[in-house]
Amino acid sequence: MNIAEWLRGLGLGQYEPAFRDNRVDGSMLANLTAEDRKEIAVVPVGDRRKLLEAIAALRAEGAASSPAAAAPAAAGASRSGRMTCCLDATVQRSASRR
Repeated sequence: MNIAEWLRGLGLGQYEPAFRDNRVDGSMLANLTAEDRKEIAVVPVGDRRKLLEAIAALRAEGAASSPAAAAPAAAGASRSGRMTCCLDATVQRSASRR
């Protein structure tokens, strides 16, 4: 995945240099945490929300397109991925109530 194109597609092209400087590539994008996004200097809440939603979509696409990755989760072997997903969903619900 080309991060620069992905960011531009989200209307967040101004963060391309920050992602490049922090050596964030497509392989690690779906695993970025809220803390990572802050450290990359994505400060405005609206921009962080856009990234959060887009990253959640990438996670969902990855889980749907990878039967091997879905098998351990289905067997209960990987709780951390589900916890991250639940936290993201909780944050999204909380933010939408404000």
